[in-house]
Amino acid sequence: MASLHLRDVDEVLVRKLHQRAKANGRSAAEEHRRILRGALLGAPEESFQEMAAKLRKRIADRGLPRGPSAEELIREDRDDPDR
Repeated sequence: MASLHLRDVDEVLVRKLHQRAKANGRSAAEEHRRILRGALLGAPEESFQEMAAKLRKRIADRGLPRGPSAEELIREDRDDPDR
């Protein structure tokens, strides 16, 4: 496999790349490869399960409290005497 070396890359781009790699749980080198592959060959399709897992992780990492379930909301609305 060939190697690719870049010089004179803007510091902002390098920082963003490292942030993106960390957010995706990948090394910077793997993130580079995925970006290049996606830009030149088309982005690989991400399954619904992968997207959902990534979203759940992002939400959990923020430490936000988990809200009531849809079932709880429906029951609460149904049992409201003012409706």
